[in-house]
Amino acid sequence: MSTMTEFEAPPIKKTGHPAGLFVLFFSEGWERFSYYGMRALLVLYLTTHLKYARKDALLLYATYTSLVYLTPLLGGWLADKVLGQRKAILIGGIVMALGHFAMAFEPMLHVALCLLILGNGFFKPNISTMVGNLYPQGDVRRDGAYTIFYMGINLGAFIAPLACGWLGENPRFGWHYGFGLAGVGMVLGLICFLTFQSKLEGGLPPGRKASEGLNVMDWVHVVVASLICAGVAYGAGLGLPSFLPYSKVVVPVIAAGFGVAMLTVFAMAFATIGKPSGEDWQRISVILIVSLFSIVFWMGFEQSGGTLNLFALEKTDRTLFDIEFPASYLQSVNPLLIITLAPIFSMIWLAIDRTRFRLTSSFKMGLGLIFLGLGFVVMYQAERAADNAKVGPQWLCFVYLLFTMGELCLSPIGLSLVNKLAPAKLASLLMASWFLCTAIANYFAGTLEEILSHYHVNLWLFLIVTSIIPGLLLLALTVPLKKMAHGRL
Repeated sequence: MSTMTEFEAPPIKKTGHPAGLFVLFFSEGWERFSYYGMRALLVLYLTTHLKYARKDALLLYATYTSLVYLTPLLGGWLADKVLGQRKAILIGGIVMALGHFAMAFEPMLHVALCLLILGNGFFKPNISTMVGNLYPQGDVRRDGAYTIFYMGINLGAFIAPLACGWLGENPRFGWHYGFGLAGVGMVLGLICFLTFQSKLEGGLPPGRKASEGLNVMDWVHVVVASLICAGVAYGAGLGLPSFLPYSKVVVPVIAAGFGVAMLTVFAMAFATIGKPSGEDWQRISVILIVSLFSIVFWMGFEQSGGTLNLFALEKTDRTLFDIEFPASYLQSVNPLLIITLAPIFSMIWLAIDRTRFRLTSSFKMGLGLIFLGLGFVVMYQAERAADNAKVGPQWLCFVYLLFTMGELCLSPIGLSLVNKLAPAKLASLLMASWFLCTAIANYFAGTLEEILSHYHVNLWLFLIVTSIIPGLLLLALTVPLKKMAHGRL
């Protein structure tokens, strides 16, 4: 008989959540307000105000959204090795605030995007990791906590397109006011995070006790790192227009970079914690396997800010009570449904997970891919209906409903899975690897329409196949992945 280890202990059963969860909830909520406010406007701004061609606007959108999720690899590694999560979050927040305010000035477009890309790299993986710091291994509240945290993301994402979209698409104000409001949201997120530091757990530089807090030198590091990021972003922004036309080269380079980065994660594991145990390696392998499935999910889901946003602008009848509402408003449907459905899903997962019919994280994520594919079935029919005349907004609303159900099965569950399986000293780095997969997916999301057009393949039919079949495969892999997770899946 084997000896019970700490990882095989019975699940910890507690009720309620620590106050730190709600600090992170509101901090992330305001940061996501800034991100989704800008995201809702970007493609529309490029095509209607700056007169970009459709494929060029989608290419810039693809490059931006992919790099936003690529830089967390660096930010997560620096947090694990040097900065700690708290300082990394502050650096990221400051740099992103600068980026959002820079978006208000048309000549600063590319510099602003580079500021947002760098800032997100420090902010995103580390605030997600800090949620996991609030819960010990085996705590059954963890999946529910990440679902609540996900509600914070979507509360900001719901309000942002309505507020920023109303300003941006309103001739009385203009696009720059919408982008400026997104910057205000980022500043409010930073204020929330700083004000309630005492409610958080961990996140300080390696070797420091949580009770010590941030000192003067920590703030010097934050300011200096923020200034360095601003300088790097300025230089990168000047070169971005020259970089964009090489899309056919960029796609394989990013895909190859994904493979190299995954190998780098393994190399860093040896350098950071020495030779991991066999169980640790198997858990890391589960993270990487499931992350690959997340690529096809986000490749489809992120059509929302690109092709679906343009569908709302060009082929959707947006008249309500004889008044045409902005196309960006439909970007609020998904987060509104998240806010509505997330508590229900959280209760469902908790109720099922406390029975002998407990679903593994990978099984839930497989269901998410299937829901996404069903959304594209609806979208295929909507596109056909729009051949004759503009269609009603209910088509996109139904698509976003199915997307939302898929997202709730995959995204918060995936964040929780990474946190549960990652060795403690690699927590932020492996969280960054999750976002790295999202980076690859976002690039393909923006360029897929152009790629498929060369082969006369329908975008929606392609996405139906690449969502439902991987979803079924992930369901089939439930048993072997559960064995490899050694009690943590």
